[in-house]
Amino acid sequence: MTYDKVTVPDDGEPVEVVNEEEDEFVVPDKPIIPILHGDGIGTDVGPAAQKVLGAAAEATGRDIAWMRVYAGESARERYGENLPDDTVNAIREFRIAIKGPLTTPVGAGFRSLNVALRKKLDTYANVRPTYHLDGVPSPVSNPEQMDMVTFRENTEDVYAGIEWEEGTDEVEQVKEFVENEMGFDSTIHDGPVGIGVKPITEFGTKRLVRQAIDYALEHDRDSVTLVHKGNIMKFTEGQFRDWGYEVAEEEYGDEVITEDTLWEERDGEQPDDAVVVNDRIADNMLQQILTRTDNYDVIATMNLNGDYLSDACGAQIGGLGIAPGANFGNSLCLAEPVHGSAPKYAGQDKVNPTALILSGVLMFEYMGWDDAATLVRDAVEKTISTKQVTYDLHRQIEGGEKLATSEYADAIVENIESLA
Repeated sequence: MTYDKVTVPDDGEPVEVVNEEEDEFVVPDKPIIPILHGDGIGTDVGPAAQKVLGAAAEATGRDIAWMRVYAGESARERYGENLPDDTVNAIREFRIAIKGPLTTPVGAGFRSLNVALRKKLDTYANVRPTYHLDGVPSPVSNPEQMDMVTFRENTEDVYAGIEWEEGTDEVEQVKEFVENEMGFDSTIHDGPVGIGVKPITEFGTKRLVRQAIDYALEHDRDSVTLVHKGNIMKFTEGQFRDWGYEVAEEEYGDEVITEDTLWEERDGEQPDDAVVVNDRIADNMLQQILTRTDNYDVIATMNLNGDYLSDACGAQIGGLGIAPGANFGNSLCLAEPVHGSAPKYAGQDKVNPTALILSGVLMFEYMGWDDAATLVRDAVEKTISTKQVTYDLHRQIEGGEKLATSEYADAIVENIESLA
């Protein structure tokens, strides 16, 4: 593939896809990895993460051929548009990439650049691991109990973006259809109204749940919990639950057991080598991630549920500034932090790059570079536990050493070298 304004590194190799549908691929020792630093604080955290991840690759006998790509402000400067084909094509071709936060400008033609990129790439699983690092201040007493991974569907539910604005001819047409043709004539209040549609499909549900179960099996997790509001929305969220159970019961054999079967046939005794699939109502689950934190491992849910649940999980381990994430498709990974672009701090070399660095950990795990992933996580934890932190954590830690973004990255690299 040819590119207009980006350069493909000469000294790297692309990921080789063996079977896209089965998510089978081979990663060379020096893969070409597109990196998008992002907007706002992306100009600070992007280079910091690149430095740390490169050091971990080198420490484990590998290397990375970074390929700079652009979106948002940096793309407007080079291409005159927010999301150029170069960027989408590069990530699609090289399969594994990492990005910083993006800001969607007013009148950009996109509701969200982040969402647009996910949709163009069909990275349908937004994956957010949440775990506590020693030394990070937390609002809860036992943050170490939090160790969950949320699989949030990326293409349906509210992210489908199907809605109509109040006062338009379109919303009146939809209202008339709902009331007169579908029989809900006394449901919508009189006066201005906005209407949205919430699609949940069998296809979208089952491929997400497969990702969640596969992850649980590969990472020795005990359970996958389907989170839904199916007691009220029976034909959307309730159907998500039912389709999720179908995947578990019909496709995984003895590797997976449902919670009902666990209690009916085994008196609650879980087999050592099986993942238990259960389900919880969304509002109750929001409570249980606080009151029964260590009961849950992997969560599979729809878009909106996954958004607030993963943010609530992140609050327990110190906030979104250290919360990593990634978007998975078929043999495709786009890692990204959960936080936004915080433009008022751009270029000040002060913000915390941990979330983007730990997103790289998730990317390494996806690549099969578990040793490099562990090395980065351990080095980050060692840096924070010795109270070498950026300003956001420094103001909460007595006797800490306040570091700039770049200095913090250097400290992590030093710990990578000492731990390797």
